[in-house]
Amino acid sequence: MALRRTKTVLAAGATVAALTGVAVTAGSAVASGASSVNWAKVTHLAPSGSTSFAALVKAAQQEGHLNVIALPNNWANYGNIINTFEKKYKIHINSENPDGSSAQEIQALKQDKGRSSAPDVIDVGTSYAITAKQSHLLAPYKVQTWSAIPAALKDPAGYWFDDYGGYVAIGCDTLTVKSCPTSFKQMLTETGANGYKIGINNNPTQSNSALAAVQAAAIANGGSLSNVGPGVDFFATLNKNGAFVPTIADATTVQQGATNIVIWWDYLQASGITMKGWKVVLPSDAVLGEYYTQAISASAPDPAAARLWEEFLYSTQGQNLWLAGLARPAELASMEAHGTASKGYVAKLPPVPKGVTPQYPTTAQILAAANTVNSEWATKVGSGA
Repeated sequence: MALRRTKTVLAAGATVAALTGVAVTAGSAVASGASSVNWAKVTHLAPSGSTSFAALVKAAQQEGHLNVIALPNNWANYGNIINTFEKKYKIHINSENPDGSSAQEIQALKQDKGRSSAPDVIDVGTSYAITAKQSHLLAPYKVQTWSAIPAALKDPAGYWFDDYGGYVAIGCDTLTVKSCPTSFKQMLTETGANGYKIGINNNPTQSNSALAAVQAAAIANGGSLSNVGPGVDFFATLNKNGAFVPTIADATTVQQGATNIVIWWDYLQASGITMKGWKVVLPSDAVLGEYYTQAISASAPDPAAARLWEEFLYSTQGQNLWLAGLARPAELASMEAHGTASKGYVAKLPPVPKGVTPQYPTTAQILAAANTVNSEWATKVGSGA
C-alpha cells in the first residue's frame, strides 16, 4: 500500500519552538484502591500503589482495547508497533481511518466524544496538538521517561509530546540516474531531458511534508525558514527546466518511471520506496527536520489503555520500534547517551552532512510559509499534484 497518511498543511508541526520549563504536575488519581482510580485524571505514575505501572497494566487489560486513528501499518513501523503492543499486553487495538490526516483526527475527537469508538490517543502534527490543547480536547500526562524527551519537544504540562520525526531528504534511483544530486542546488544543473524527473510527495498547498520540501529548498537557495519565497522560485525553475514532475511522488511513480528523484521525509522514503537501487541522502545545503506529536484524549473511552500505550511508545522498546522504521524517536539522544538505542538501526539512518546544522521550523514559520506558498505556488509553479 502506498503511503497516504497525508498530513494537511500545518500538520507536521514545528517542534523546536521556544518552550521553556518543565512543570511537574501532581497526580490527581483517587488513591483509595485500584478499583476506584479515575485513570482519566492520572497525570503520571507513582512508584507503587494504586497508580503504579503494575496497576496501570491491570486497569488497561480490564478495559481490553485501545482506539487509535490515522496510523498506517507502513508508516514509521506502526504495523509492527501495534502488533507488539497487542501481544505484550493482550489488549486489542482498534485502528480507524489509517490514512486520515491530523485535521481528521482532531475532528474525530470532537464528533465521537462520548462514544466507545472515539479515539483514545492521537498522533498529529504539533500545531494540531497545540490547537487541540487550546480547545480542551487533551489530557495532561507525563510518561515515566519524561525527562528523556527534550524540553523543546513537549508541552511543559504534558498535554502533548513529540514522538518521532525525520529530515527532508533526496531520494534517487541510482539505476536510471547517472549522477544523483546530493544538494538542492545540484538539481538545478540538469534538465528533465538529461534525466532528472523530480517529484515531491504532494502539493505543498495541501500537504505539510510537501511544504517542508519547499522550506528546505528555500534555505538552500538564499532564503530561510522565515523567507520561503526562494523555495517556490526553486521549484519554478525546476518546472521551467522540465525537471519537475507535478505529481504525488511515491514508490508507484518511481516504479512506473514517472519520477526518479523524490524529495520527501527520509524515514518515509526508507519504508515507502524500497526498490533496488534507491538511495536516500540528506541535502548538503539544507537539513530541515520536524516531528509528529502524541497526545491523550481528555474524553478517552479507555483512559488506562491510552496511558499504557504512551508508556509503551516511550519505553526503550517502543522508541527502538520507531527507530526500526528509520524514524528518529524523540528520546534518541538520551538513548544513544545511555547505550539503549539499536546501533544497527542508527547506522542505517541517513547521516547529517558534516558542517550542516539541522533547522526546525516553528509553528509561526510554518504558518507564514503556508501563506506564501498558497499565494505563489499556482502562478509560479502550477496546480501540481
